[in-house]
Amino acid sequence: MSRLETTIVNCELLENHQPQALGMTYTWDPDGYDCPRPLTVRFTGSRVGGRAVPGHRDAFDVTETVDEALPRTGRITLTRRVEGLAAGTWAVAAEPVPDQHQPDAAVPAPARAEGRLWVAAFVRAQAPGARIGAWPALVALGVLVGLLTMLALAAVTGLPVAPVLGLAVVACLAGLGGARVYFAAEQALRGSPVWRRRGMCLQGFVLAALLTVVGGAALAGLPVGTVADITAAGLVSGVAVGRVGCFLGGCCAGRPTSSRFGVWSSDRRLGVRRVPTQLLESALAAVLGVIAVLVLAGGPPRAGGVVAVTILAVYAIGRQVLLSLRALPRRTTWGQAAVVVLAVAALVVAVTLGGGG
Repeated sequence: MSRLETTIVNCELLENHQPQALGMTYTWDPDGYDCPRPLTVRFTGSRVGGRAVPGHRDAFDVTETVDEALPRTGRITLTRRVEGLAAGTWAVAAEPVPDQHQPDAAVPAPARAEGRLWVAAFVRAQAPGARIGAWPALVALGVLVGLLTMLALAAVTGLPVAPVLGLAVVACLAGLGGARVYFAAEQALRGSPVWRRRGMCLQGFVLAALLTVVGGAALAGLPVGTVADITAAGLVSGVAVGRVGCFLGGCCAGRPTSSRFGVWSSDRRLGVRRVPTQLLESALAAVLGVIAVLVLAGGPPRAGGVVAVTILAVYAIGRQVLLSLRALPRRTTWGQAAVVVLAVAALVVAVTLGGGG
């Protein structure tokens, strides 16, 4: 059964805040399909009680295409937002477009609904399976978990807690800047309008934070290797929490799959059973965090920095595997291989030094 719903934002304080947008979600069940194939849905709408001759703000006609509507995956939701419309009540419709190459193939039934415009920032973030506020809340919690992990390990390994705390806070701020710069660089390579898109990349955070901590430890006269070890433990512990926020917030989504191991989730556009890449990365980071904490809790290793290199190398290798399972295609084939080769080389060096220490 197919249905169409409009986005509702329950926030009266921001009811008239500009700009506004109309959000629509079309839901259907693809189990009647005989094979995976693309599906195009046409969204149309007209303002109720509008002018006799509709202007460009009184009506719209747009399409969205699902590249591969997999059978036996349960319900699928497709969300589309339209901005620049006149305020008021809107009558909207969603109608799947028959495949020109398979005109006799079954398509879901069309659906209709009524709705109104809401504040655009909330409409863009809301979709079935995506929870507003989940990402910032859990990322903030992840940062806190990472800081507490570092402080606890600093006390255990004999490092001065106050300087480590100050260094960690500065590293977090540098990491946020690095995450934004890394994201902007990625968008530039993709040809997207860089500063019009909001987002961050975990790689940028890890690189900027780690470099800041290592450089700051050297300037402060702290043992760089030990500081790097507890920082790595804090980073992966924070990632374990933050990646759950990505899953609940609808970012970094995995590929659609019909596997029984798939988990229904959304990228804020398409809700479907997917490879749960965010949860898998969270589990990987959690395991590495526990291992790092257990090792460092017994006192700093004689070869300082070995724990950091080992943990981050294993994490980098696992992350590259998970990146290949994401819905967003990779721009290069050599980048992933290069990271894995460097991580394996670093792991070999760390194991050698650790064994020799």
